[in-house]
Amino acid sequence: MGGVVSADDPKWIERFSGLSEVQFARLVALVRRRGGDVQRGRPWRLPLEDRVSLVAMYWRTNLTLRQVAPLFGVSKPAADRILDHLAPLLAISPARRLSKDTVYIVDGTLVPTRDRSVAASSKNYRYSTNLQVVIDANSRLVVAIGLPLPGSLNDCRAFTKSGVDRACRGVPTIADGGYEGTGLLILHRKRRGQMRLSPSQEAENAVHRRARARVEHALACLKIWTILRDCRLKGNGVHQAMLGIARLHNMALTG
Repeated sequence: MGGVVSADDPKWIERFSGLSEVQFARLVALVRRRGGDVQRGRPWRLPLEDRVSLVAMYWRTNLTLRQVAPLFGVSKPAADRILDHLAPLLAISPARRLSKDTVYIVDGTLVPTRDRSVAASSKNYRYSTNLQVVIDANSRLVVAIGLPLPGSLNDCRAFTKSGVDRACRGVPTIADGGYEGTGLLILHRKRRGQMRLSPSQEAENAVHRRARARVEHALACLKIWTILRDCRLKGNGVHQAMLGIARLHNMALTG
């Protein structure tokens, strides 16, 4: 049975991956270099371009694999194999050598997930996982994503336990007031007995808020991928999805 969706048709590429044809070709080339065409067991029925499109559609729409598979003319077990094989290959790479003016921004986001081994009832009244996201303040590119932690964990503890603190070492990093005590750049707060902040502190806080808004915008763009609104994947599936979506987000930004 043939599928109705194919990477040969440019309209499907942009709709589900958010990339142009040229960007998508670069993505496929990257996945191929990372071993995307490695064959284990039964040969792949779909070309690599269609397999990457299948993963992108799954993340973008949050349809079940049982629904996505027929659109590409494959079985549900074949779609499972494709997702398991390609999701790790789509992950973002570690940050390259940093320039002197590099500044990071970090914030946590709650991703509702059904795997309660990495989730907890949190402030959004759902079982969610806390994912720490670090972006470059200048380019707005995602540079690191922490390991998933229960959503009940506050950002201050999640910052160190998720591992993103290692990516921020030696780099000025902006954060909100929930990261107090981590050594990050947070807003000025009134001290005990202090009636109001000084004009210079108020001015610095205004600059801080404008800068930190960039990570909120980045998180909003990531949440367009509806798998991050109700993730059915188990184990490290939500982390792999976030890393892969960050790759697609970064490629769309760089043009």
